Amino acid sequence: MLTALYIMLSLAFVLGVLLGIAALLFKVEGDPLVARIDAILPQTQCGQCGYPGCKPYATAIAAGEADINQCPPGGDAGVHALADLLGVEFKPLNAEHGAPKPKSVAFIDEATCIGCTLCIQACPVDAILGAAKHMHTIIATECTGCELCLAPCPVDCITMVPVAENPDNWKWKYPVISIKAIPFDQSNSTSHLNSTPA
Repeated sequence: MLTALYIMLSLAFVLGVLLGIAALLFKVEGDPLVARIDAILPQTQCGQCGYPGCKPYATAIAAGEADINQCPPGGDAGVHALADLLGVEFKPLNAEHGAPKPKSVAFIDEATCIGCTLCIQACPVDAILGAAKHMHTIIATECTGCELCLAPCPVDCITMVPVAENPDNWKWKYPVISIKAIPFDQSNSTSHLNSTPA
């Protein structure tokens, strides 16, 4: 009985050591900068930036292959946050990739939907529920507003509905403060310093 216990303990110890060594040898390191950039991006997976999703775009930014102003869903606030993180100068959104729009979700007119499933195949986040030849609907909490479901719909039954701001989805707007240069008059400052009592 005691021999079996010792055999099991020694076997567990040897396997633990082997697993520990394997974890050190085959360790895969991710770039922490990519994760921080990806956390700033809006996760719409819309592809407007020219990349198939937010993670590939974050990887391209970290590698210096993409600019920080290619994400319309992130808006100016996203570009400001990326500029602050990377220590680069802010650039306005690149109009080539689209214009910023208010957050919206897809809405399917269920009376018009023919159940073709083309929108389901186009949705990158599986926010559309339905089956072939049956009515489809949007899971609003999952929809990112990427608009990728609009183009494949043959009957144009999908519309984008703006999401009203409420305490749950409200975000602080990045402050925009204009900086003005004030001319400096050397003669006034030196005369002021000379007239000050000691």
